[in-house]
Amino acid sequence: MTDDQLSTVEIHPEAEHKYSVIWMHGLGADGHDFEGLVPDLHLTARSHIHFIFPNAPVQAVTINGGMSMRSWYDILEMSLERKVDVDGIYQSAKLIDGLIQKEIALGIPSANILLAGFSQGGVIALHAGLRYPNQLAGILALSTYLPTVEQLNSERSTANNGTPIFMAHGIIDPIVAVESGKGAFDKLKAMGYNIKWHDYLMEHSLCVEEIQHISIFLNSIFK
Repeated sequence: MTDDQLSTVEIHPEAEHKYSVIWMHGLGADGHDFEGLVPDLHLTARSHIHFIFPNAPVQAVTINGGMSMRSWYDILEMSLERKVDVDGIYQSAKLIDGLIQKEIALGIPSANILLAGFSQGGVIALHAGLRYPNQLAGILALSTYLPTVEQLNSERSTANNGTPIFMAHGIIDPIVAVESGKGAFDKLKAMGYNIKWHDYLMEHSLCVEEIQHISIFLNSIFK
């Protein structure tokens, strides 16, 4: 994976650029996946927010018979946490670090930059965000888990100890079991993170109630 593989879909602010959201899609999707959600979030600071939806690199995915698709890291087997492409997670987190640096270069403080992700993208949002050396605005982790939670014991950034984290999951998710998401939440909570858990009667997707809660969370951060 190299920087030139990380193309982006972007929604630019209509007024002064004050905040940035970097939102990672799930396995096999692309940057357009959550682009259409923005109007439904009813953000009071919408005209000041730069939304960046990066496209994950195209690579072979083992559980899909080696077929190439957009993926933040390889999925080696259906049991998500037993055998993990840790190197791929670190490589993708480095790419997201690069996007954060681009926003900082535009004059946006890291404390005004929020990371969001769904499924695989949520893994990257948590992994990159909690290891990032400077304070971020928040982390939104949807229908996801965290196979690198143990690495945080030595790699966590104290700058993001108090960063607000929103985790949400469908209780009948057939792709990423709710137990995997809740297990990650419990470990992060035990580590002292400022994290809230939400679950909904849904599968591996988003629902109206969840979108309303995401809206409240984002509006509490971006005034």
